[in-house]
Amino acid sequence: MSEEHHDCCAHHSHHHELVIDSLQVRYRNTLALDGVSFATSCGNRVALVGPNGAGKSTLLKAIAGLVPRSGGTISWRRTAVKRWSREFAYLPQREEVDWSFPITVRGLVEMGRYPQTGIFGRFGDADHAAVENALQSLDLLDLQKRQIRELSGGQQQRAFLARAIAQEAHVLLLDEPFTGLDRNASRQLGDLLERLAHEGRLVVASHHDLATVPKLFDEALLLKTRPIAFGTAEEALSAKNLDRAFGHITDAEDRAAPQLVTSDL
Repeated sequence: MSEEHHDCCAHHSHHHELVIDSLQVRYRNTLALDGVSFATSCGNRVALVGPNGAGKSTLLKAIAGLVPRSGGTISWRRTAVKRWSREFAYLPQREEVDWSFPITVRGLVEMGRYPQTGIFGRFGDADHAAVENALQSLDLLDLQKRQIRELSGGQQQRAFLARAIAQEAHVLLLDEPFTGLDRNASRQLGDLLERLAHEGRLVVASHHDLATVPKLFDEALLLKTRPIAFGTAEEALSAKNLDRAFGHITDAEDRAAPQLVTSDL
């Protein structure tokens, strides 16, 4: 583990902030995100909540640099992120992954080192050590030779998280990570995300089960293309805010919504 990584994830986690300011994303003539602003830091688990089409996946992809922004800024550690940062790791929805792709668990985790080595670069001792650490940390050593299609849903999520750990990513961007998992696998994933945040990483995840947000996350951003509320799960998901997101409100009321708001860090 690098000195920089150890610094973020062990001693100074709350000094490393992710700040989103007035973020806007357009898909041709469709405004997918408008005026999204919030700030959080390493050590937190942030839920992105909102109705279908609210922009949750778009926000994750914009932070990861996978879709272009039409306005606004993203900064990490007080430095503007122009396109992408290798300290960010994006985990797609499971249905977006081609699970028939012929790759083992170890091969998937090794992909986490490509931002450092390049796709055709040689692995050095630090790269091998990072992969071993990730496999061990997520209890995947016994599964490392197995094809990813042979894994359960919970094991597949752990394998992708291990890839992020091997990358030495500090910000984990997860798109609906709990979807399709049974109760036991969901509990294990929740415990894992809590541990990763406790180690000092920042977890930002879209999530659709409102009832479990307060248990699984420290903070929540409620979206409906524009931000409705951000704060603790209890504050953001108040009855009034949920009605604004999922109920029917007038255009005038929508324009009057607060443009957000950072939590006390």
